[in-house]
Amino acid sequence: MVPIRYLDAVRGILNHLQETQLTAVESAADLIIQALKNKGAVFCHGIGHGSEGDFLNRAGGLAAPHLFTFGLNVNDAVANCLKDRPRTEPFDRDLETVRFAVKASNLRAGDVLMLGSVSGKNRGPIELALAARAMGVKVIGITAMQYTVKVKSLHPSGKKLCDASDVVIDNGAPYGDAAVDVPGYKDKMMPVSGVAAIVAGWMVWGRVMEKMSEAGTPPSTFISINREDGQEYYDRSQAEFNRRGY
Repeated sequence: MVPIRYLDAVRGILNHLQETQLTAVESAADLIIQALKNKGAVFCHGIGHGSEGDFLNRAGGLAAPHLFTFGLNVNDAVANCLKDRPRTEPFDRDLETVRFAVKASNLRAGDVLMLGSVSGKNRGPIELALAARAMGVKVIGITAMQYTVKVKSLHPSGKKLCDASDVVIDNGAPYGDAAVDVPGYKDKMMPVSGVAAIVAGWMVWGRVMEKMSEAGTPPSTFISINREDGQEYYDRSQAEFNRRGY
């Protein structure tokens, strides 16, 4: 049955994370702890298909991670015959937007940014990682190494996300991401990178909680606001986070 095959594929991802990625998880947790103890902030950009939302304002999660996102809208319509006019100087709009967003943001040296790209080849995440690191921000990159070694970078530097990150967590997804043989289909179906990224992220956040608690500085955390005492707990935790920064 296909559902069983998918569960088997996910078990393979879990085994991969346990057997090969604990060192990377430890390093990622240490970067975050260092930031939080030194008045730094922790941000999450996209880790793949909106999976980063699982880390934000979650029951049993940290108050520290916040979303880093941006957009630029320019309203400058021209006639169709004028759209391809040459520029006086080269301009990569998407990359320039990333650089501007980093400069205009609350990112500061010593902060941590977690982001991902399954293939590791796309321009936006690579540029964001490079721009953040140039500012002194530590970058945790989640990618699929089996995938990224088989593709060519689209970034002008030729770098992939694994080259642009301080710590790389290999989510274990195969080339192409899909992992299950489904009868009637030539190619494999059903991706595993989303599950992998969420599990890897929670491994990092859990280790942060564990190590900071052991050090006598437990960070602010949340419980479900749907519990009877949930909203009051959330409000106290949020206030404590705003006071301490962790």
